[in-house]
Amino acid sequence: MDIVIKVLQFILSFSLLVIIHEFGHFFFARLFGTRVEKFYLFFNPWFSLFKFKKGETTYGVGWIPFGGYVKIAGMIDESMDTEQMKQPVQPWEFRAKPAWQRLLIMVGGVVMNIVLAVCIYIGISYTWGDNYIASKDVKYGYVFNDVAKEIGLRDGDKIIDVAGEPVEDCARILQTMIFDQAPYVTVERDGTAMRIDIPETATAKILDTKNFMDIRVPFVIAQAAKGGGAAKAGLQPGDTLIAFNGVGMRYFDEYQQAFSAHKGEQVNLGIARDSGGVTKIITVPVEISNEGLIEAKLVPINELIPISTHRYSFLESIPHGIKLTGTEISSYAKQIKLLFSPKTEAYKSLGGIMTLGSVFPTYWSWEAFWHITAFFSIVLAIMNILPIPGLDGGHVLFLLVEVITRRKPSDKFMERATTVGFILILALLIFANGNDIYKQKTAYEIYRFFIK
Repeated sequence: MDIVIKVLQFILSFSLLVIIHEFGHFFFARLFGTRVEKFYLFFNPWFSLFKFKKGETTYGVGWIPFGGYVKIAGMIDESMDTEQMKQPVQPWEFRAKPAWQRLLIMVGGVVMNIVLAVCIYIGISYTWGDNYIASKDVKYGYVFNDVAKEIGLRDGDKIIDVAGEPVEDCARILQTMIFDQAPYVTVERDGTAMRIDIPETATAKILDTKNFMDIRVPFVIAQAAKGGGAAKAGLQPGDTLIAFNGVGMRYFDEYQQAFSAHKGEQVNLGIARDSGGVTKIITVPVEISNEGLIEAKLVPINELIPISTHRYSFLESIPHGIKLTGTEISSYAKQIKLLFSPKTEAYKSLGGIMTLGSVFPTYWSWEAFWHITAFFSIVLAIMNILPIPGLDGGHVLFLLVEVITRRKPSDKFMERATTVGFILILALLIFANGNDIYKQKTAYEIYRFFIK
């Protein structure tokens, strides 16, 4: 059922984004009297799942769920309709329009994706506001993986700033480190501020790992699973683990390691238990399963660390939504820059359909859905504006050259450039989805630091 919910969210989000994007092209084309022959969600080689014709335009749904398109008369596009281009130019064709109109038609999809992101972020700001864990409230510090520890970070470190700049939302610390290629972070360790330098070569390792950093929390039981080791030992909701076999131990990550090292054994756990407003310290024997678990549900993090919330009126949500859009555009632009930097090896983290689908939660959350959809709308906008023939950005590039040189590229040149662009795009898709398959094969879990 979890995978079904993920797939449904992905299809709904992707379909909305494609329709909005293609509508941008459609709107400007019709605004300037340009004929639009087809408007399709998904691609439809040989046949369509559904279609109907209204006016001069055929609307339909294809069977290959990888995008969508509008077929604009008199334009070299993914349809590669060269026969039409051999006919005399008609006044209602794309090629008959002045350069500035053709430019607006081509950027229409990108514009609509940005507008959609702004509208969604305004709606999110007004409906849910900002909900995050402030860096200053991470009172127990963080837990780091081996890559982080190679850099010099230690479990329990509290990150004060990234390259001298405080990061209010702790979820954005890793993003800031990677996207800005921060040379150092400042941490508080045992009450002392320390600078931890980050080598340039560390970016590749960080991108190729999972669970670089997690918020550290104490081991507080919410519920003991029936029949498990915790239930048999009489552990109760609210019990806090404070010792393991007589050794003081406080945090969940420490117990994970200890339990893993004593699978199938009985151990003594020190428990702090509230009884009528008085904290009692007791020691109980607990059986650890062969999987290294005591089979207990932990208290959620929001009950241990406060969640900061900022609410916005409708008028306040408008500038905030615009600001959020700008922030995410900047973040993704930095991500694209990393992909083209060989020393970071960021290209190894490039993912395809499975990566995109994996970011949706296994439960239905409209807040998460709209956050992800807004971000994907920005991704779609930026990817389409890249100056690659076959994408909107490729057409924009040639149009700008035409405006500057006052010379229009020949139809033959545009056909060849578009073909080359499609080959590049296809190669990129194969590489990205191949990465997904490889990661699945090696049980590599895709690290999702791009989504808040």
